[in-house]
Amino acid sequence: MMQNEVFHIGKQALEAQSFSKLLGTKLIEFTAGEVVLEVPITEHVLQQHGFVHGGVIGYAADNALTFVGGSVLGPNVLTAEYKINYVRPAVGEKLIARATVISAGKRQAVCRCDVFAAKDGEENICATAQGTIMTVISE
Repeated sequence: MMQNEVFHIGKQALEAQSFSKLLGTKLIEFTAGEVVLEVPITEHVLQQHGFVHGGVIGYAADNALTFVGGSVLGPNVLTAEYKINYVRPAVGEKLIARATVISAGKRQAVCRCDVFAAKDGEENICATAQGTIMTVISE
């Protein structure tokens, strides 16, 4: 499959997610083993102290982990588990979630994602996550 075909498939999957559309999530990079997602930071995703809500950061990490797992396992995947560490509060213009595959077999992939808050072209890490992505078996 050509690289732009792979990107197109990833973009279609993202557009099929109503929550991702609600947040305005964009697929920036989608290759075998690497994914970059961006989520605009708007007033609607902030908590009471003006930082991005942890649930939105968790969503960005989880979605990037699943996309990168799917980049090596195929499109029928789900998150089996993930763990996230919040490093610092997120403020800025957008979240950038960069995910890579650490190890992949036939039915599962262990993946890593770092989430950054970007403001004025400068990026600060706000969270790091690791997860296991598995293929969905139809019954």
